[in-house]
Amino acid sequence: MVDPTVGSIQRQNKAGTIPSSKSGTPPGAGMGKKPSSESDIENYAQRHLNKHKKGVFGKTVPINDMLAWSKDPITKPMLRTNDKAVKKEALEVFKLIQIYMGDRKAKTSNPQVALDIMNRGWSMIGLRDEIYMQLCRQTTDNKREDGVQQGWELMAVCLSFFPPSAKFHGYLEDYITKHLDPSWDTLRAAVSHFATMCSRRLERIYKSGAKKGLKKPTLEEIELARKSIFNPSMFGDTLEDVMLLQKDRYPDRELPWIQTVLSEEVLRLNGALTEGIFRVPGDIDEVNALKVRCDQWIPPTDCPDPHIPASLLKLWYRELYEPVIPPEFYADCVDNYANPEEAIAIIHRLPAINRLVLSYLIRFLQVFAAPENASITKMDINNLAMVMAPNCLRCESEDPRVIFENTRKEMAFLRTLIQGLDTSFMEGVI
Repeated sequence: MVDPTVGSIQRQNKAGTIPSSKSGTPPGAGMGKKPSSESDIENYAQRHLNKHKKGVFGKTVPINDMLAWSKDPITKPMLRTNDKAVKKEALEVFKLIQIYMGDRKAKTSNPQVALDIMNRGWSMIGLRDEIYMQLCRQTTDNKREDGVQQGWELMAVCLSFFPPSAKFHGYLEDYITKHLDPSWDTLRAAVSHFATMCSRRLERIYKSGAKKGLKKPTLEEIELARKSIFNPSMFGDTLEDVMLLQKDRYPDRELPWIQTVLSEEVLRLNGALTEGIFRVPGDIDEVNALKVRCDQWIPPTDCPDPHIPASLLKLWYRELYEPVIPPEFYADCVDNYANPEEAIAIIHRLPAINRLVLSYLIRFLQVFAAPENASITKMDINNLAMVMAPNCLRCESEDPRVIFENTRKEMAFLRTLIQGLDTSFMEGVI
């Protein structure tokens, strides 16, 4: 029997101490036809492109041809480089891009091809501009609408994992911006939509940097990046994008809809009186099914036990593109884990949406930390901090010793917040 009075957050009154556009509509708009003005990318090409030659007499390929789609493989990188490894990888990547766009036959599936490209670009910084330049080329003057769409799709996926260099950023931004106009679209190539998504992802990844951690991109991450181009998910995005996603549906909400509905569902199902809550995982099939429903804005109402929404809630926090506590605050947090006054001051310096989301989470955890609940759930303040800290803070170091040492400090910081942060101001905030 569900007791609706147990642990409601609202009843928790205890102060738990780039725009420019092409002029006119060019012929063949939706098929990757070049904009009428490309001075920026052409100037970059003049300074940085390798000279390519063709024919018996070794005639130099004109810059315009170098910036247009090619059915042939390249014999040297598009961009000048002295790095022998990059030179070799550039030729392979071009073939992979041709495979993905349908210009070259292969037995490998497109998701596997994309994974190969992502891993190369993610692992080799010097290859990233080359990849983006190749994609710009292969989506220009391309007469195959399907190929254009695949090329833009691949660019959007790349921008989920690694940024261009600061030197090339402006040129890529200009190329993307010039394709925001819907006049580039056809029935089979929604170029302006892809350009819009690429623009958002470029801005985001330029600020945050490449995918963090030691693990290379996975097929699951690539599939999420691909699907979210047309079906944005509340998982794996920034808090700002999540709020933007719900703006039309819930214009007055101050917090992410998914955060509040999952939290309230945990409490509605007596999660505050369930042993092992947040530690015991929910049935994976049920969790996946609930995730699909939530992405369709269907509130959870038929979960058989609180571990299911609890597991999905943890997943939502963990998969945020940036953690609730942004990376630029990480060092201050681990340095002040034992200083309640300074720890709380850090929270008040967070961006507005991050401060609200974190404060809601702490208020939520304070319900479970109450002695009368912890005695039943066996999840006291230390256990709560242990399971939730990795969902709020992310160590960017690759040194195992630093990671190990900071794990303890992350847990202590969250424990300090659960004990000392006054969340009474969150009363009634949704």
